[in-house]
Order: sequence, then structure tokens, then C-alpha cells
Amino acid sequence: MASPSACAQILDGKLIAKSVLQQVASTIQDLRTTGAQAGTADFQPGLVIVQVGNREDSNVYIRTKLKTGSEVGIKTRHVKLPDTTTESELLHELQRLNQDSSVHGVILQLPLDSKEPIDSAKATNAISPEKDVDGLSLDNAGSLARGDLARCFVPCTPKGVLELIKRTGANIEGAQAVIIGRSKIVGAPMSELLLWHHATVVVCHSKSRNIQQLVSNADILVVAIGKANFVKGDWIKPGAVVIDCGINVLQDPTAPNGRRLVGDVEFKEASLRAAWITPVPGGVGPMTVAMLMQNTAEAASRSQQLLQQPSWKLQALKLTLQRPVPSDIEAARSQTPKNIAELAAEVGIRPDEIEPYGWSKGKVSLQTYDRLKDRPNGKYIVVSGITPTPLGEGKSTTTVGLAQAFGAHLHKPIFACVRQPSQGPTFGIKGGAAGGGYSQVIPMEDFNLHLTGDIHAITAANNLLAAAIDARILHEGTQTDAALFRRLVPAKGAVREFVPIQLRRLQRLGISKTNPEELTNDEVKRFVRLDIDPQTISWNRVLDTNDQFLREITIGKSVQQEKGIPERQTQFDITVSSEIMAVLALATSLADMREKFGKMVVARSKDGQHLITADDIGVTGALTVLMKDAIRPNLMQTLEGTPVFVHAGPFANIAHGNSSIVADLIALKLVGSEGFVVTEAGFGSDIGMEKFCDIKCRYSGLVADAVVLVATVRALKMHGGGPAVQAGTPLPKEYVEEHVDLVRKGFCNLGKHIENASRFGLPVVVAINRFHTDTDEEINVIRGMALESGAFDAIVCTHWADGGLGAVNLANAVIRATEAPSQFRFLYDLELSLAEKMRKIAQDIYGATDISFTPDAQDQLDSPRRSRIRPFAHLHGKTHLSFSHDASVKGVARDFVLPIRQVWSAPALVSSAPLLAL
Repeated sequence: MASPSACAQILDGKLIAKSVLQQVASTIQDLRTTGAQAGTADFQPGLVIVQVGNREDSNVYIRTKLKTGSEVGIKTRHVKLPDTTTESELLHELQRLNQDSSVHGVILQLPLDSKEPIDSAKATNAISPEKDVDGLSLDNAGSLARGDLARCFVPCTPKGVLELIKRTGANIEGAQAVIIGRSKIVGAPMSELLLWHHATVVVCHSKSRNIQQLVSNADILVVAIGKANFVKGDWIKPGAVVIDCGINVLQDPTAPNGRRLVGDVEFKEASLRAAWITPVPGGVGPMTVAMLMQNTAEAASRSQQLLQQPSWKLQALKLTLQRPVPSDIEAARSQTPKNIAELAAEVGIRPDEIEPYGWSKGKVSLQTYDRLKDRPNGKYIVVSGITPTPLGEGKSTTTVGLAQAFGAHLHKPIFACVRQPSQGPTFGIKGGAAGGGYSQVIPMEDFNLHLTGDIHAITAANNLLAAAIDARILHEGTQTDAALFRRLVPAKGAVREFVPIQLRRLQRLGISKTNPEELTNDEVKRFVRLDIDPQTISWNRVLDTNDQFLREITIGKSVQQEKGIPERQTQFDITVSSEIMAVLALATSLADMREKFGKMVVARSKDGQHLITADDIGVTGALTVLMKDAIRPNLMQTLEGTPVFVHAGPFANIAHGNSSIVADLIALKLVGSEGFVVTEAGFGSDIGMEKFCDIKCRYSGLVADAVVLVATVRALKMHGGGPAVQAGTPLPKEYVEEHVDLVRKGFCNLGKHIENASRFGLPVVVAINRFHTDTDEEINVIRGMALESGAFDAIVCTHWADGGLGAVNLANAVIRATEAPSQFRFLYDLELSLAEKMRKIAQDIYGATDISFTPDAQDQLDSPRRSRIRPFAHLHGKTHLSFSHDASVKGVARDFVLPIRQVWSAPALVSSAPLLAL
């Protein structure tokens, strides 16, 4: 310690705090520079001060904090709640701030000034530990008590006191430190802080005996007891460092305002014995505010580091492999899945961002993406396949096995993103879609049946719109214009107002008026009458079951009898073919989904001049409410405990055939720059993969890094002229015996798929999904020909039998393939005409010589409205069993003209994107 002096040196808290704040400002500037380099130029530390009530002393402190934060570059905000705030309301506000990624620090100004009872400890602990820059939560207090100083936030006053002690040059190690006062804010954490800096610490309080004697031995004395001039000067050990945290008001007639501030130590007397002493005011107070800013900057720094480097603590599940490999359901049930909340924590999803649906599945909040939006993306891998046999070639199994290899064996951050299966194929010949063998998503039953109800929500939304269409026809056919107007724009009191969806309809009609009372009779008629042509209604009802007896139905018999509205012919489709499913998969947010719903075309007007949309029907908001939970991705896991997002399930032969954009966006942020996201596109490169690249990547803004192309000996033999493969019947002997020539002849199909993937600038890794009947010679032929055809690599995989271990070589090849900068490109320019885009896909991807149009398709293409459509992507609907339109043509179809039978528009999907049906 310092030697005794005639008069103590003053520890000027204002001056030292100024120095600390300069360092904080420099740190913040560095953070913003780093953020700009990482593509987040708007990064700025954020601090929110929550106050309940209007205590003037609290207002003084808050103004100081707001001013200081602004000076050092922290975006400070004051949330002032009324003195009628309840505990639940306060907790809700704190939870909202916990979820706000722009807020790095949250402090609750104490004491709480509310007329309602509020547990201040409960409220303090409601602040997320990583945002608790006051350091008062149980989590931070516990870390400090355990000496985990690097993990916690130290309360600001003790942290400031420690900095003051260090500025004296005193040696803390081995020093005798005495703390007077044991409060949770100062005394208790101060004692722990000094203890972990190797001082010998004694804590005194109001019940302590012989305080004077204890103080007289103190090399370092910190006083925070809240009693004016409690410590006398003659108590002080000569040469001691004295830190006075007290601030008390004494009446003083000689002072300008009749009072003065004093500390807990008799300053004048103590100054004669101590080596260093803090003044009151101007000592500890400024340091407390400075340390609050330092903690906030540290919180922002930690947040930025997490954005750059994900917190990935995945604990893989061990597989117990059996031979022979049991049935899929037996393999799935052999593993006990992790609690979904545990898995979420392992991959960096916060507790408030996961809503468990039972033990093994859960919904993930879109706020996860908002929180991580500045984190670099991982590598983006799409799994496609060759033209399959009716049995499928194991694309889903390969997707899952590859994810298990990355996560459980190579210990890389990994997410698999797959579609939710329909009950139609599940209960049909295809079976489930969870993968197979020891490469599955579990629980398999939950995956294949209901899951979290997304498909049911789509069914409800789709059928609501279908019912609304027929209801509108009924009302327009039985009511006057005035009566319709009263129904659509009811008076509230004496006032009528258009709602936003109606204002949008008026704009589409070219009516600029916003006051319902100003519309002319003609304008009222145009507004209320959609004049739907029943023969043009394209919106069918749906059911998630293959029920051929509902494919053609007659509706409206009772309405015809009662109201005279003609019955009409329609049909039930399968739910996953609904445009609502396609919209769900292509939406990027809840607001974007609502906007797309509004653009869905359901019919035409009788004069043929107007397309009728869901917005015109007036149900867009209702559809969104029904789908508000469905837009959140479903979190599940593989047999080896790696994470999977299961979300959306549009078919690939008639829709875009890919899982949701939001699932991919969130997954890419969760894995970070060192991780991988593996997603599966439906069917082959001519169907799902082309749509993945030209539609999903184009409208999501994501860039693919590599393609995994799944091939089997069985499928190549079929394409080489082998006998027909039929589900439910035994395979002909050609498929279970060695036939190298069939493999060679059938390779043309795989070669064309490799060529297609290469057109998008993507390296192709062929995954040869090996069956036990395949021979080494057959496998070697495929591998050699694949490399000659331009594949980056061709890897034999046994993940069905061996789990992730059987796909480790495939994962390593994928890593190598993605190490080069991405050369990803789209197949066509959006500015090409619709016919030119069709021709480009038909010739480059399918191998057609040209395209042709039926008279109906030509009329649809030549319509004035479509002739103006240019800057949008489009989609082909065709068989998945051949490169051509003829499912019986195997191998590579040649010298054929692709017939176009119908052209229609789906504005909802990708902003007026024309869709093409064959």
C-alpha cells in the first residue's frame, strides 16, 4: 500500500470517468467499423432505460445516462411506463426488449414507482443476462460469485470502484480489504470482485461488532452503508485507499440551497490519514455511469461476435446399428430424441424463440432471423437427383444422411431443410418422406402425420377463400348495389369508412376517392360487383387425402333451389397443391405472405377485363390470421440429433417443389460462416432443382454453392433399357444382378443432370446411393463416367445402413466443392419474353428442339395482359419421370418438340410471375 501522507490524494471520479468514456467511444467506433466491413454499416450499440413512474431523483439519473450514452455513440432510449403499470405489463415490456436485436443493454431504473404491486427482483431477473448491463440478475450475480468474470456483467458501481482502486497503483493482491455494507448492488458484489482479484476481504454491516477495529486494518476500504459520516477519520489505517460510495443529504444553512451532500466517511479527517480518497460528489457517481456505458459497449461487442461466430454446442446422439437394417419405423423408434428445447439451445435458438409442440418438435420464431440478420450466411447446398424410378432413389435419405455426417461426425454447424409430406403420398404407394434406414428425421410418425398442423391451416385458409368466392356470387346475385355497399362498408354510428383492403381495390379500379359518401352510383356499382364468371373460377377446394371420388363434384344444389343461383362443377385438389402452400414456401415474412395472398387470382370477370383476386374478395387478413403460425418453421432432429427445419410442402411437378425460404434464411444465419445448410429440391434437376435456382434463389436473394446429385444403379439400369419398375411388385432380376452394360447405357440420364446443374455455375457432387445388390464394377463405371462428364466428384454413400458415418466422404467432398468462390448464375434473364423463357428451359434443361403451343395456350400467351409480362420468373409443370413430356421416354429424350397446353398467371407467388403448365 501507499505510505502515509499529510493529506490524501483525491481520486477524481469525473476525470477518470472521462478517460474511461473516451475508451468506450473508441471501442464503439471500432465496433461500427467492424460492422461496416461485415456488411452491417448501421450497427450501433443500443441501450434502453425502463422507468416505472416519475420519481424526480430517478429522472435526474436517467437524464445523465441518456446524455452520456449519446456522447459516446450509444443509441440510448428511455421507456417511461405510467405509475399504473402492473407487473405483467412490465414483464411484457422487458420481454419485448429482450427480443429486440437492436437493443444490447437494458436497465430497469429502481426503485419502481407504481401503484400496483411489482416484485422488483422478478422484474430485474426478467432481463436477459446478455442484456443485463446493470449486472443485477441472478445469472450475472451467480457468475460473479463463482469468479466467472469473463462471462458476466459486473454491477456498475463495484466495477467503477475497482477501476478507481486500480488507478491508485495499489497492489490489490494480498491486500486487506474491508467492505462496509452488504447490499446486492454494491457491497456484496464488491466483496466478490475484490476476492477474485486476490484480496483478503472482510464484509461489515450494521450488525458487525468492532467495526472500528476491522476498519483500522484495512489497506482498502469501501464504504456503502448509507449513513452520513459513519466512518470517522481516526478509524482509517494510515496510507489506506478509501472509496466512499455514500451520498447523503445534510441540512446546511450556509449552503446556497440550504443543504449539502456528504458521503459515508468523514472526508476531512479521513483525508489526513488516507493515501487516496474519493470526494462526494464527484467520486464514485461518475464512474457508475461510465461503467454502464462500458458494459453496454461490451454487450454490443459480444453480440457482434456472436453474429460473426455462431454459438454451436450440438451434442450428437449415438446410433446403435443393427444388421440386417430393420424397417424404417423400427430404426426410427430405436432412438430417443432430445427435448426440442435442448436442441434449440444447442444450435443458438433462444428460449423465447422456440414454442415446443410436445417433446420432440417446435415452432421457431421469425424473430430469430431478425436477431441474426447481420451474421454471415453458411454454405448453401441443394440436393437433387436423376430422373427417378417410381420407387424413388433416396434423395431425402441422402439429405438427412449428409446432415448427420456434417453435424455428428465432422462437427460442423449444419441444418437440413426439408418439405413436410402430404398425407396423400404418405398413405399411398410412395410412403413417408422422413428419409430411411439410419438416416431419418425423428419421430418419424410426427414428421409424416400432422406435425404442427401447417397443412391443416392451409386447408382451412384455402377452403375459406373458396367459400367466400361462392358466397360473393350468391350475394351479388340476390342484392342491389346499395344493399351490397351497406354490407361491405357498414356505418359505424353515422360514419362510413373504407378499410385498407377496400382502398386498394378502389385504386385498382382507378377510383381515387377515399370517402364512401363521395362515390357516384356507377362507382359504387364498380366497387361492389366483382361480377365473377363461374366458368373461370380456378380456386378449388382442397383436402389432404387422395380421394378420386372428389375430383369432380357439383356444388350449389341447395342454393339453386332456394335462391336461384346456378349450381356449378368444380373439384377437390390435394392440399399441398394449393397456391397457399406455394405462397407459404416463397414468403419471406408475415407481411410478405399477406401481400402475396392478396394477389392470388381466383377467377375472371364476366366481361373478361378483370382478374379477381383474394384482395377483391376481401379475405386477405382472414387468410393471414389462419396462417400466422404456419409461417414459422418446424424444428425437428435426425436420428443422430442434428437439427432439421421441416416447412412447407409444394409439389415439384406442378409447383416449385422446394421447402420454405424462411426456413433456409434462419438456418443459414444459425450455422454462420463456418456452417452448412442442406436443402432438398423435388425430383430431378429438370424439375425441382431448376425451380430452386431460377425461382427460390432469385426471389430469396440466396446464392447456392453446390449441388448434390443422387444417383442409383437401379435407376441407371432402367434408363439403359431395363424392364419397367413398378411399385408394389418385385424388382426384375436385371436390378438385383450385375448388368454393367445397362448402367453404361443409362448413364446418359445422369450425364444430362450433371450438365443441367453445371449450367447454373454450380459444382456437382454425385452421391451414389449404394444398395446391397450393387456390385463394385457397376459403381466404378458410374463414378468414372461422372468424373468424365464434369462432376466435381462422385462418392459412394451407405448412409441408409450406416447413418451419417456412411456419408462422411460425401460431406468432405461437398466441403471441397464449396471452397471455391460461387459461380452461381440464373438460367435466363428476366427481361426475356415469356415464350423465350419457356424455350430456354425446354431446350437447355429438357433437351427439346423447340416448343409448340396448342391454340388455347397460344391465345393465353398472346393476350394483351401477358404480352406485357416480362421481368418475372416462370415455372413449368410436367412429368417427373422423364426429361420430356412423355413419362414413358427414359434415358435422355431427343429430337422432340415440347407441347405447351396451357399458360396461366399466379401473381401471388413472385409478383405476377407467369406459370406454365404442360
